[in-house]
Amino acid sequence: VLSIDRIQPPPDVAERLGISAKAKSVLRRENVFYADNDPVHRVTTYIPWSVADGTGLMQDEVPHPYGIHGVLEERGHTMTRIREEVGARMPRPEESRYLQLRPGVPVIDVRHTSIDQDGEPYELTRFVMRGDMTGLLYDTPVE
Repeated sequence: VLSIDRIQPPPDVAERLGISAKAKSVLRRENVFYADNDPVHRVTTYIPWSVADGTGLMQDEVPHPYGIHGVLEERGHTMTRIREEVGARMPRPEESRYLQLRPGVPVIDVRHTSIDQDGEPYELTRFVMRGDMTGLLYDTPVE
């Protein structure tokens, strides 16, 4: 866990989640995930504060056996659809540092939006993945 904060969201996050970009309207959780000793993903999750407030999502260890999505389901948001935007680019300096990238290694940038049973977006996670250690496979119905 790198950080857990209530913040004013970046405009693109506010737009995707349908929340205010002018107030501290979102919970942001930042993590780095490892495969053995290699950092492979930098993950930033945004959850509207109206959904996250009063849950254990401000804790390093999410207090639910099914993690963040278990907490969100208990708050009435059942994932029925996802939207993912996938691109590749060169890393920003802090991404190179956190992911220990050699010069010239690109990252895969995935924005995952969870959409609930009412068609409302309720969680956005941005995965910045090492291009030299990541593959993607999608096989999706969500039921």
